[in-house]
Amino acid sequence: MRPAIKVGLSTASVYPLRTEAAFEYAARLGYDGVELMVWAESVSQDIAAVQRLSQRYAMPVLSVHAPCLLISQRVWGANPISKLERSVRAAEDLGAQTVVVHPPFRWQRRYAEGFTDQVAELESGSAVMIAVENMFPFRADRIFGTGQSSISRMRKRGGTPGVAVSAFAPSYDPLDGNHAHYTLDLSHSATAGTDAIDMAARMGEGLVHLHLCDGSGASTDEHLVPGRGTQPTAEICQSLAASNFAGHVILEVTTSGARTAAEREELLTESLEYARTHLLR
Repeated sequence: MRPAIKVGLSTASVYPLRTEAAFEYAARLGYDGVELMVWAESVSQDIAAVQRLSQRYAMPVLSVHAPCLLISQRVWGANPISKLERSVRAAEDLGAQTVVVHPPFRWQRRYAEGFTDQVAELESGSAVMIAVENMFPFRADRIFGTGQSSISRMRKRGGTPGVAVSAFAPSYDPLDGNHAHYTLDLSHSATAGTDAIDMAARMGEGLVHLHLCDGSGASTDEHLVPGRGTQPTAEICQSLAASNFAGHVILEVTTSGARTAAEREELLTESLEYARTHLLR
């Protein structure tokens, strides 16, 4: 009998609460571990502090999300090459199986040119898998802003105000690169209008990590509780359960609109129950 797929909680799922709150919720609600989102909050950047939280709550860190969001461009420095290496070392120190990373931004030219080789080199020297995540196009004015100087900068980089553009190189589809391992995010597939079942099939055995969430196809990234959008969340989970998938499923859902602690807990409980129901082996 194949072992059950572990279900973790992203520390981003409790935003605007801090990293410790994610460990506390995960432990109390019965998750198998957490995914550490490294971003502006100081504890998320302090691996020794995260180790202490993991021990205190008896919650393993299953994966590390590298600081590659637009809002975390200066976390752990400005050089994305060294940040990815640091993320792998953090995962090693925490005993995490996977590092989640986005494709490079188009303006990160040196990083983009060497990205495939860097990922392969880091994986060759570590047991940690680097799983490149599917993304989605952005509206150009969401990337650069709407002021005159921002519009000028946008046009220099090929953007047109109000028009959706791929901010990523070679594209927001990680399969346009050449990688061994991938993360499938079901909110991102909704925003991109991507067929998630087809993408999972194209990823094949390279699909080692799932961000379980949902979306309605809106132009913004929603990260809904699974089952509340239009994505084939149940089908994807059932497919993984029927396969030799040995990765992790991470609930990366938005609870920032919760009005009370009880409401946030209900969202996180519903998410976990959905995952366990459809991942049953």
